[in-house]
Amino acid sequence: MGLMDFIKSQLIEIIEWTDDSRDTLSFRYPDDDKEIKRGAQLIVRESQVAQFVYLGQFGDAFGPGKYTLTTDNIPVLTRLKGWKYGFESPFKADVYYVVTRVFTGNKWGTSNPVMMRDADFGIVRMRAFGTYDFRVVQPQRFLKEVAGTDQHFRLDEFADAMRSRLVSVFSDALASAKVPALDVAMRYSELGEALLPLINPAIGEKYGLEMTSFILENVSVPSEVEAAIDKRSSMAAVGNLNDYVKFQMAQGLEHGGAGVGGLGAELAVGASIAQQMVNAPGGIAAQATAPAAGAASATAAAAPVPETVGPAEAAKLLGVSEADVIASLEAGDLKGKKIGTQWRIRTSAIRDFLG
Repeated sequence: MGLMDFIKSQLIEIIEWTDDSRDTLSFRYPDDDKEIKRGAQLIVRESQVAQFVYLGQFGDAFGPGKYTLTTDNIPVLTRLKGWKYGFESPFKADVYYVVTRVFTGNKWGTSNPVMMRDADFGIVRMRAFGTYDFRVVQPQRFLKEVAGTDQHFRLDEFADAMRSRLVSVFSDALASAKVPALDVAMRYSELGEALLPLINPAIGEKYGLEMTSFILENVSVPSEVEAAIDKRSSMAAVGNLNDYVKFQMAQGLEHGGAGVGGLGAELAVGASIAQQMVNAPGGIAAQATAPAAGAASATAAAAPVPETVGPAEAAKLLGVSEADVIASLEAGDLKGKKIGTQWRIRTSAIRDFLG
């Protein structure tokens, strides 16, 4: 081997990289301690950006295409290296290939519950997980903040490095959106798209990334919040309570008194017969003495029905549980007013509720 052949073997004449892994985000071209010659060919394929780095400073960047490296197309390197008369001699520089295609189906999740302030339930703890698609839009910022000087930066390393950062961005976006916990738990398929405009500016500025999709596959809330959601769903499914009771009675009569509906029907029939016996001429009501009626009137006058009651008293009047009353209040079926943490209900509202 002659001297010229030896010198030539120490120079890089063609710089190119083919990605066969499908999970590489950035790759530093292996120069084997060689220098790049003047007029070397640089080949950048689709979905790639070639970024030159000289002594820790970012130089020129090249998109897809084929380039001959001369003074004209590497002005930043020419300035950094301080070539007084331009690029006439071989030089050393790191060349990073950054992949800009969309990486799909990446998983994310909250390792610990995310605390958020909710108008309905106060402070709520939430867990969430799902998938996201992303791509690199600012190679220099991505190399500086995420990949660093890693020679071969892969997707699994990215997931480990970015998991907590993405959850932090998600938490901030969810807090800024001020979405009620009930909507988060029941409409998370729509929430991902709504959060994208809040997430992308943050990760673009910090990490040079852009999310093309952000999907919440599941959101879990504490058991008490789930119970409230189930109760509200049940109330919505029942609709008008009076119509529901009538329907159950009709079902019981149709089936000859079997089951809960039949028991309700029998009780209703029994109550109707008893009412007729009380109000019939010469019946129990007619046999009552006037003084007893007067005493009853006096007792009623002495203990008037209050204008407003709490959920417990309303539950006794309606014959249901206190939780059912609170669920009806929160759903808006039963009208009431919340003062601080306590509900107050007018008796007239209860009468309206019963029709």
